[in-house]
Amino acid sequence: IINPKLTSIKAKIDFQVCKQVCLNDNQDFTFKIPATAVIVATPVTDTAKTATTDTIKKAVAKETKAVVTAPQKEEKKGLWMIFFLAFLGGLAALLTPCVFPMIPMTVSFFTKQSKNPGQGKRNAILYGISIIAIYVVLGLVITAVFGADALNALSTNAWFNVFFFLLLVVFAASFLGAFEIMLPNSWANKVDRQADRGGIIGILFMALALAIVSFSCTGPIVGTLLVESASKGGIAPVVGMLGFSSALALPFMLFAMFPSWLHSLPKSGGWLNTVKVSLGFLELALAFKFLSNADLVLQLHLLEREVFLAIWIAVFGAWALYLLGKITTPHDSPITHISVGRLSLGLLVLAFTVYMIPGLFGAPLKLISAFPPPQTYSESPMGFFGNTTAASNENLPEGAKIGEHGIITFNDYAKGFAYAKKVNKPIMLDFTGHACVNCRKMEINVWSDERVLSLLKNDVVLISLYVDDKRDLPKNEQFISKSTGSKIVTVGDKWTDFIITRYKTNTQPFYVLTDLSEQKLNAPISYTPNIDEYLAWLKAGIGNFKK
Repeated sequence: IINPKLTSIKAKIDFQVCKQVCLNDNQDFTFKIPATAVIVATPVTDTAKTATTDTIKKAVAKETKAVVTAPQKEEKKGLWMIFFLAFLGGLAALLTPCVFPMIPMTVSFFTKQSKNPGQGKRNAILYGISIIAIYVVLGLVITAVFGADALNALSTNAWFNVFFFLLLVVFAASFLGAFEIMLPNSWANKVDRQADRGGIIGILFMALALAIVSFSCTGPIVGTLLVESASKGGIAPVVGMLGFSSALALPFMLFAMFPSWLHSLPKSGGWLNTVKVSLGFLELALAFKFLSNADLVLQLHLLEREVFLAIWIAVFGAWALYLLGKITTPHDSPITHISVGRLSLGLLVLAFTVYMIPGLFGAPLKLISAFPPPQTYSESPMGFFGNTTAASNENLPEGAKIGEHGIITFNDYAKGFAYAKKVNKPIMLDFTGHACVNCRKMEINVWSDERVLSLLKNDVVLISLYVDDKRDLPKNEQFISKSTGSKIVTVGDKWTDFIITRYKTNTQPFYVLTDLSEQKLNAPISYTPNIDEYLAWLKAGIGNFKK
């Protein structure tokens, strides 16, 4: 404090807090200076810091109480799902020719080389923990190198999805027998020599040797899991690798504890290659999901719903023929008969293939609603038989189109708002994305309910705003965001800035019911797969509008 006559300091602080969402606010402060303080900077600084921190906490609590709860729950649910799917991936990796034969070999090594059964069990458990540690470190490295936020942002990047498509096609070709993806033999030899040292270090290197030697089978599965979990962002890659490695390590630990169980294991044979080839077909089908995301984001209409389903029908049909012994791959053993298990799986895949065929003619296919493009992104959006788009588009309001389930939908806020005023109906803002899986689930599984659909068609004006729309805005409509300071260039940028600025979140799907003064009719909600809960939310908002 330079001026001894100063009795107070006035300050205005503009601040932003970001965690699940970004919040912007400002606050005016007046700091009274004690009469005895002449050159005492520290107390004033501390007071300002405390006051600012308290204000930020209050602002965060006030602004995010209703909005952040649902995304946090959804994030936890998503991580559990990633762990579960990764665990299944680890179980699938166990049943491949590179891993399954290693179980009795490794367990026998521990039981024979150990001085007593107790030591053998301890070493095997340490071996399993080492396997988990290696894969979890891999997940940590992926997250650290790319960054949690960057991974999440890249999930809707078209070229990122094209790269993943090509990567999964390579993995699928490897599983189908075209070639083997192998790490250099020198790596395995060096690690194997370290494993001979014994002790904890030796066991750790044994686990690393397993990861390297089995890479031709586990690599494509690990790669696919990392691709899928990376698109979720955050710690998803770490959670995915924890689930995968836990399933991979579990048998080694269990069979070491109970060696007699080894006699119950089925013998290695041609069935292991059948598992590997089956994983190849699944990899190939999943690859086209990423290519579809890229096509949707760029709105190229090259991989519309009918084309996507035709590809899946071909892939799963070929898989069914393979399981039924009608086609073979390079590494298959000659078969004289088909086992009951293989026949059952073949019939199940064949039934799934037949189930998808009506989708070519407009069937909703709720079992796979998250994977194919939406019905509106197809050659015949209103169905194949009789219902034509032209007939349904008669007398549509300006800026409207026929959306999912025949709902009149606006993609421009201003035009939708003007129409809502004209017909005196509440507005439902649907913040969505072309590559948003949960958005498709809501549209196909929840909006299709007759009670929900009736309200969406007759009682509200639906405005769907796509936050990943990559079309450029006209130059005169581009601007600098007041919330983030970034330049708003695309249509998706505009709606992203809109949801962050007005509703302090960036979650999709996100639904807001407003009146004609743009005021919320009730608390917004995000992904709500429970039909009754979603219906109650709709009725409550519409009821408040009519009061």
